Amino acid sequence: MLDAKRLKILTESAKYDVSCSSSGSDRVNRDGGIGNASVGGICHSFTPDGRCISLLKMLMSNDCVYDCEYCPNRASADVPRTTVSPEEVCELTINFYKRNYIEGLFLSSAVFCNPDRTMELLARTVELLRGKYNFNGYIHVKGIPHADESLVMRAARLADRMSYNIELPSEKSLKLLAPQKTRDSLIEPMKMLHALTVYQKENKVRRAMRSIPAGQTTQMIIGASPESDGQILRLTQALYRNMGLKRVYYSSYIPVVRSAKLPDKAAGLLREHRLYQADWLLRFYGFDVEEICDGNENLSTEFDPKCAWALRNMHLFPVEINKAPLEMLLRVPGIGAQGAYRITEARRHAKLNFDNLKKMRIILKRAKHFITCDGKFYGADGENAVRASLMLCDRADDSEQLSMFSTAGESFSALTGEL
Repeated sequence: MLDAKRLKILTESAKYDVSCSSSGSDRVNRDGGIGNASVGGICHSFTPDGRCISLLKMLMSNDCVYDCEYCPNRASADVPRTTVSPEEVCELTINFYKRNYIEGLFLSSAVFCNPDRTMELLARTVELLRGKYNFNGYIHVKGIPHADESLVMRAARLADRMSYNIELPSEKSLKLLAPQKTRDSLIEPMKMLHALTVYQKENKVRRAMRSIPAGQTTQMIIGASPESDGQILRLTQALYRNMGLKRVYYSSYIPVVRSAKLPDKAAGLLREHRLYQADWLLRFYGFDVEEICDGNENLSTEFDPKCAWALRNMHLFPVEINKAPLEMLLRVPGIGAQGAYRITEARRHAKLNFDNLKKMRIILKRAKHFITCDGKFYGADGENAVRASLMLCDRADDSEQLSMFSTAGESFSALTGEL
């Protein structure tokens, strides 16, 4: 039986992994089972430090043979160690689910004994949950670098999502801070899982039979190594385009362990926030990394990436809201993806004015500087005036943009990623 002390060790050790949000699974449930991994069956809340509290989020073991400089569970760290069995994880998951504490499981592990042994334990846990306990709920499994492909595929066959955390954006930083890991040990399994999902789609494998229907995610630590925002975003773009990843998560470096190879100060939330905003532009707004960076390897601290791009390209504005193509509307600060689609639909029936845009929840204090409505323009005159106005907007919104709990006004756009 897993006691409270061991559970605390394993859940506390897992809290720094932020790549655990659940979404996108369409695996068919088994008759007579418990739980549901569909979109409607997953609800999740986030605490200020990034923990997803609707999933049981834990490590199978924190007794690691690797000695990554940034990791609180590294081999040389003086911390309490414990390991649980697959049966203990299964019993805990089912008991928590029946008490309505959780909707699913996020299971990771330090490298216990060796990569194959660890991956085998993870795969065995998933097999027990699906087979013996008939659990239909969401399961996210963390892949172990250097583990045998057959063990990875055993876990992938029954999990909703898998993830290999890249952690550091370059091979050079991996060699310095995580010498037992290599780029290939992380990228090659991701390629294999991507090839599997492509094969399933091309061969129209039934949903009930698909492996990892919710896809893959990864995480990068920001600020532990010297890579620029541009380098991080280029890697992110390559992962989306070549590996079909669902999400790339960014975690600001926090000096929870001391090392001469690591910075003494935390990276801070603003840089992480800007990277998430740029990530959203890559995924949903049609931007390319080189447009976002445009010669600047680090993102602006004054303006979000979309505003920064617009200010560098004032010659493209203002655009007429009743005529501009969707691709251009998506590039207007203050018009999110949903707002752009609403505009294109509504203007088919009547000319739009500023009152119409306000009802559509367009953020006019930003958008007005870059648009006209039926020829009318209400923005600031000149780039410097626009810059000053946007800066005042950002200062007013700062506390809302970084809070996951604010419900006031336009903090809605920060929660959805709309810019």
